[in-house]
Amino acid sequence: MSGADVTPSCPAPVRRHAKVQLAHGGGGRLMRELIEELFLPRLASGRPSRRHDSAVVELGAERIAFTTDSYVVHPIFFPGGDIGSLSVFGTVNDLAMAGAEPRFLSAGFILEEGFPLDALERVAESMRAAADAAGVALITGDTKVVDRGKADGLFVNTAGIGLVPAGVDIAPDRVRPGDAVILSGDVGRHGIAILSVREGLEFAVPIESDCAPLSASVRALVRDGVELHCLRDLTRGGLASALNEIALDGAVGITIDEELVPVLEPVAGACELLGLDPLYVANEGRFVAIVPESDVERALRALRTEPVSQGAVIVGRVADRERGRVVATNRIGGTRLLDLLSGEQLPRIC
Repeated sequence: MSGADVTPSCPAPVRRHAKVQLAHGGGGRLMRELIEELFLPRLASGRPSRRHDSAVVELGAERIAFTTDSYVVHPIFFPGGDIGSLSVFGTVNDLAMAGAEPRFLSAGFILEEGFPLDALERVAESMRAAADAAGVALITGDTKVVDRGKADGLFVNTAGIGLVPAGVDIAPDRVRPGDAVILSGDVGRHGIAILSVREGLEFAVPIESDCAPLSASVRALVRDGVELHCLRDLTRGGLASALNEIALDGAVGITIDEELVPVLEPVAGACELLGLDPLYVANEGRFVAIVPESDVERALRALRTEPVSQGAVIVGRVADRERGRVVATNRIGGTRLLDLLSGEQLPRIC
């Protein structure tokens, strides 16, 4: 690390990723337009772009997945995690969504003058524990200090490298009509956990973030020979935004049954109270797997061998109509369009 003279103060955050070239920036319609209209025309290398959570490049005989992400979550400590574990797991998960085995991470810290050293030590220890849990090595990094009031406490950037196994090719353009949409578990916990601390809300049942590494679940799918067409973690913008990105980039339609999407009762109650749609609330330990119908049972068995994805269920199907659109059906047979939001329901949640 460099620039280690620290005298910093409070926590806080700004927005999750704008990944260029072979990478993606989850969230809303405005972020997608920013990436496609401003960044891609100016920064893309000229290679064909596969919109995904990680770029995949060939280095000799190896295929390498590479990703980077910045974390500005507010508050930096929340039930079930903190900005340290979030920055490690978030980057590990983006690598896993390309089918890669995560190997190495970098860490960059932007500290506001006055940020407490004991809080920084706590974040560093959390990152170490998260890296150990995810089986990755933090091998390089950087530290910068900015004037008081210029960084809102602490921002963290992590980049990651992983190896993609032979025969694994995961991207939205591989999604086909008839594919099944499998969800790895309940949704909405991370966003509600963040909001509960930020707004000083107390619920009868405490809600913790689902922040966790997903690489073991993906490894189980690859190990069991599941044909993986697309994977996407459900971060900013939640399940609805992730499915919209896949539908747009894969030029397909997706229909889900809203009744099949698991939402814990306390999360559902909090969303109802706050006027939020749980399908758009962020997660940090959940993903969707889109697989051929013939591989559904194998995929569910593989996912349920890992604690983080034991609640895996089929929630929908891919269609050859309504291309670029996601539709949700309900118990009485009604439907609603799940569109990309213009902005975010909950800013600064990662």
